[in-house]
Amino acid sequence: MKSNRRSFLKGAGAIGAVAAMGGLQAGSTETKMASSAKKGMARGLTLLTMRRDGEYRLGAKTSNGILDVKAAAETLKMYSPATLDDMLQSEEGASVQAVVEAAMKSAAVKKAFLKEEAIEYGPLVTRPEKILCVGLNYRKHAEEIKLPIPKQPVLFNKYNNALLHHGGTIKLPSAVAKKFDYEIELVIVMGKAARDVSERDALSYVAGYATGNDFSARDLQIETGGQWMVGKTPDGFAPLGPYFVTAEQVNPDNLNIECRVNGETRQSSNTNDLVFNCSQIISYTSARISLRPGDIIFTGTPGGVIYNGVANGIATRKEKWDWLKAGDKIACSLEKLGELKFDLA
Repeated sequence: MKSNRRSFLKGAGAIGAVAAMGGLQAGSTETKMASSAKKGMARGLTLLTMRRDGEYRLGAKTSNGILDVKAAAETLKMYSPATLDDMLQSEEGASVQAVVEAAMKSAAVKKAFLKEEAIEYGPLVTRPEKILCVGLNYRKHAEEIKLPIPKQPVLFNKYNNALLHHGGTIKLPSAVAKKFDYEIELVIVMGKAARDVSERDALSYVAGYATGNDFSARDLQIETGGQWMVGKTPDGFAPLGPYFVTAEQVNPDNLNIECRVNGETRQSSNTNDLVFNCSQIISYTSARISLRPGDIIFTGTPGGVIYNGVANGIATRKEKWDWLKAGDKIACSLEKLGELKFDLA
């Protein structure tokens, strides 16, 4: 992913170092703008990533349309991180918020507002340090596949190659797998470094939330000796988006959640059925693995998946549904977080 050079300027120390090496002229407009970066998590924003002019750009969903944050910042001569990854990892959400608020009040940035139907979505994030996932984390899901409800969070991982944008297409690895399944999930996006945090304080470390799908190849997940990772992280197996919604706008413990395949509702539940809620997941994980700003956590899927459990060591499906195939269209809706869509090929 291309990154605007300003995204590497993390503060006065970094700016001084670059200037000393000849990268920036001391006192230049760009240096002054970058040095004005505002730390802290954004509030009241719905953000996305779009592809424009050959690069990924941060967008903000507003009543005036989708704001191209980079274009607005340049017009207003303000600083903003270039991408959502940059914003999260440098903890500069307050800079983005300042640009959006100024743009909403300025007639000078009218051309920076775009119609959402005209934008090309990019991956919401592309380079989180960690993608963590929680398995068997809805009571009804554990029950339907005939497994005991876990006594502590079951953690596994995906990698960045699995990330896919809203409206994207998963090219199924049909040469090595046949049993493909959906898993709509609430995704936590971390906003601050977290280590040994309490359940009471855990949500204060969250920057926001998004809709995700822990897409799975059940034969690779189950039939390779129970090694979940290989069935969870092929290319494109972590669709995410379309929006990142700042944390204070969302109660993660009471959100309606639904997944549809070719228009047919398959999963319909609420996050109040989570075995371990977001506070518990963050607290448990941070006691064992340091969490960094920009890390994302898939919190688990509700009941209604195709997978019906294991018989004779083989992943089986529910009689009424076949495994997913090329041409299928998946839509995932999470209350307050928007609808994530992707196709299979």
